[in-house]
Amino acid sequence: MTGFDRLRARLVREYEKKTPRSRAVFRRAGKVMIAGGSHTIRLWRPYPFFAAAAEGPAVRDVDGNSYIDYWQGHYANVLGHNPRLVRRGIAASLERGALHTGFEASDQIELAEALVDGLGGREAKVRFTTSGTLATMYAVMLAQGLTGRDHVLKVGGGWHGASPYLLKGVKFRAGEGFEGRESAGLLDDIVKRTLITRFNDLTDLQKVIDEQGDRIACFIVEPFLGVGGFLPASREYLELARRLTAKHGILLIFDEIISGFRFRAGGVQTLFGVRPDLTTLGKIIGGGHAVAAVVGPREIMEECERGRGGGDRVFFEGGTFSAHAEYMKAGLIMLGYLAGHAATVYPRLARAGERLRRGIERVFAEAGLAARCTGGGNDVVPGSSLFMVHFPRTAGIAYDRPEDVHDPGRSDLARREDLLKLALLVNGINIVHGGGAVSAAHGAKEIETTIAAYGEAARLFAEYLD
Repeated sequence: MTGFDRLRARLVREYEKKTPRSRAVFRRAGKVMIAGGSHTIRLWRPYPFFAAAAEGPAVRDVDGNSYIDYWQGHYANVLGHNPRLVRRGIAASLERGALHTGFEASDQIELAEALVDGLGGREAKVRFTTSGTLATMYAVMLAQGLTGRDHVLKVGGGWHGASPYLLKGVKFRAGEGFEGRESAGLLDDIVKRTLITRFNDLTDLQKVIDEQGDRIACFIVEPFLGVGGFLPASREYLELARRLTAKHGILLIFDEIISGFRFRAGGVQTLFGVRPDLTTLGKIIGGGHAVAAVVGPREIMEECERGRGGGDRVFFEGGTFSAHAEYMKAGLIMLGYLAGHAATVYPRLARAGERLRRGIERVFAEAGLAARCTGGGNDVVPGSSLFMVHFPRTAGIAYDRPEDVHDPGRSDLARREDLLKLALLVNGINIVHGGGAVSAAHGAKEIETTIAAYGEAARLFAEYLD
């Protein structure tokens, strides 16, 4: 048995000892639910804990264990779990009958106005939907409908949800990099029409667009990568993307489902000074509820208006729970607070993120191990509350592209995704992909406790693995 196997067996025993009720619930779930749950990323091995309550920086499971949580509602909870101001606002809304009615309500107008203001105050229109996947799918459809083209360009390592148009180039595979499809059931024709370029690689972007520009409907990119490694785009990269797409009649789409309102009270695009044609937003804008949106100029968004008629209209219809009154109220409260307290909230988040990233690298170095954190800002984004931990296999890996993050030949992914997850869970810390997002509810005590838990993981790794 290898050191990896011995350490994993030890951690599994410790985890099982503290979570017997979650284990029983998971077994029950496995009888009626695929893999025992509803979202693969929540279903870690040997089984997930099942949450009973969450508030502020912490979540409590059915066994009574408390975890300092950095997943925070898939990075949506900038103010922490279940902030009181949102709860109070929703409670008042429920008393007025905010359960689904099927009718239009005015809070959606105010939230749409807040989104337009957060993206620079330009004249724009908004359509709400209920998930990031739907937002990016509809944005691509709008681009294809407007341009009459059927090719889509995206970044290798970029995740834009489970839309058929974008389920390519997410996972890194030996021999093909990010060129593979992500699911069975995708039509070959759609997969072939999804083109991949390298993040922050100006030369490759220029080459792909020069060769295929007249066939590409849109280029969709996160200005601050999420799953791809919590990596900021360079100003030069996004400026080139804007010039090239404008030259070739390609719509530029910024996916700000993670970055929107995470770095400032608006889109991170305003820091870069680059204006896309369409922006997708989600997670944060619903105050923790199922809200997403597509925002863009009138001439593009009107492609989906009913008056266009027939097959000429992009069928971007809302879904039963799009712009649900309770969700809109929660989003308004969240964004209103962030706008009103931006001068204190965002600098504090940035300081906590930097303290955490430096502390994690320090405790691993003290154990004689190499660990690197991504998630920091750059010359455009002054600070960041995101962090992701990596274990380089060789010295000198820069970690500025998804290839560095996801290639198992460059980074020890099993150590990050499996061992580190368990080592932190048994010490009361919940992470995803080696890290997560700091919220305003994480104070100095939580940050120091977290760094100490990473230090204990480093000690175990040194004992068993190196």
